[in-house]
Amino acid sequence: MPKGYLNLVLHAHLPYIRHPEHDYFLEENWFYEAVTESYIPLLDIFDGLINDNVEFRITLSLSPTLIEMFNDSLLRERCLRYINNLIELSEKERLRTKGDHSFEPLARMYNERFKKIKSLYEGSYKKDLTSAFRRLHDTGKVEIITCAATHAYLPILSIQPQAVRAQIKVAIANHTKNFGKAPSGIWLPECGYSPEMDGLLKEVDIRFFFIETHGILNGKPTPRYGIYKPVSCPSGVIAFGRDIESSKQVWSSVEGYPGDFVYRDFYRDIGFDLPLDYIKPYIHPDGIRTYTGIKYHRITGKTDNKMPYVRELAMQKAAEHADKFIFNRKQHIEFLYDTSRFKPIITAPYDAELFGHWWFEGPEWLNFLLRKVQSNKEIFRTVTPTEYLSENLEHQCINPSMSSWGYRGYNEVWLNSSNSWVYRHLHKAAERMTELAKIFPRAEGLLRRALNQAAREVLLSQHSDWAFIIKTGAASEYAVRRINEHIERFNKLYTAAKSGIINEAWLSEIEERDRVFSEIDYRVYSDHESSLSKG
Repeated sequence: MPKGYLNLVLHAHLPYIRHPEHDYFLEENWFYEAVTESYIPLLDIFDGLINDNVEFRITLSLSPTLIEMFNDSLLRERCLRYINNLIELSEKERLRTKGDHSFEPLARMYNERFKKIKSLYEGSYKKDLTSAFRRLHDTGKVEIITCAATHAYLPILSIQPQAVRAQIKVAIANHTKNFGKAPSGIWLPECGYSPEMDGLLKEVDIRFFFIETHGILNGKPTPRYGIYKPVSCPSGVIAFGRDIESSKQVWSSVEGYPGDFVYRDFYRDIGFDLPLDYIKPYIHPDGIRTYTGIKYHRITGKTDNKMPYVRELAMQKAAEHADKFIFNRKQHIEFLYDTSRFKPIITAPYDAELFGHWWFEGPEWLNFLLRKVQSNKEIFRTVTPTEYLSENLEHQCINPSMSSWGYRGYNEVWLNSSNSWVYRHLHKAAERMTELAKIFPRAEGLLRRALNQAAREVLLSQHSDWAFIIKTGAASEYAVRRINEHIERFNKLYTAAKSGIINEAWLSEIEERDRVFSEIDYRVYSDHESSLSKG
């Protein structure tokens, strides 16, 4: 019997970005990059583990906006176009680097890699990544959970409880539609938690969520076993606390594995290195240089003179880092078990996009790790939250404190001098949406369409991504524009619904542009729960 458990959690999310009005839109590339560099490679790793009968468990949260993009026919075709362009560029690179002993093998590697990605995407997965993830979920080895509908930062929205309810209920409905049953758990965006939240989760039968370390350590009363045993909140919902040490070893580009000098350098890309006339067909049509995903150099160190990337060395290092991670978890678990006589659970959550996109070797590291854990199962084994809870019925009972995994651990990233102006608009829109749901408890026809679209616009304005982007300054103009557009559309719909004068042509236009959550029922903003079950 193992002495403890490892609870690996990957959180996959992107903001809803879809621009049918443009043939090419720069920010849509965030989705195509994540699909080709993270999501498909991770699917391939998990499929390989299952085919080889490896006993592993992992939890994956898929945000509803990401699922909606997976399911969108326009984005599917554009993603295939993106992959075809990568194949074409890598074939040109094979010719350009011919005879270069450092770069020709890398150009060949990328060409073969992109062809495999296309074969998986178009052939194995039929461009339907949601179904591919559902098949994994059905094996019981990958537990898929949900997130807030548009990844809103919930603690700041919580002064409008109905706004938080709507985010959670829309997410559950979307998950149920795509995976055949309601989720057992939820990833709270940015691990953002405030004390009233567990009661809202209990209302919708969420069984567990994840919380930042100090959310548990600062809870009342002080938990005896810290983060190494989940806690039961006042409502009975279970919280798993993040282990800082295991997270930092994988997540940190400075102290963690991804910063090792033999790994591929993310920022050195041929989209910036090569002559514009050569690279222009594969970057922004206006000649704006962007990442292509083809990178030939290793991190090397703090120098502009980067050494060529050597794939074999990087794979050796990834295997070594998997061994180190296992060794450290064994030491930690054995110490806790031997000194306190309980089976600890180490919860290690990461952004899924770290694996493959930011850390090129990340999927392979995960593959090495999950295969090697099998030979250490006498010390610990991987487990999903649902599996753990079915085997362990005793939990610590505390009231967790407000927390997030953002800078300094609270609200500062999403509420500061750069983005505080956003919230008066978000709060007012949520208040008005609740008002509409109360005024029109059983809308039909055109009015119902308008109210459903109004609910979509409110949700889309609440992305935590927009406040984060404004704070960092990268693509902030785009984030500001998105907030303003969604609020403007909502206000117009609010006025139209109350006046009874709805422009159907305009409504159809924005339904096509923001075609998210087809199953939405605007009455999630209603204070009268019984109305949701009526016509």
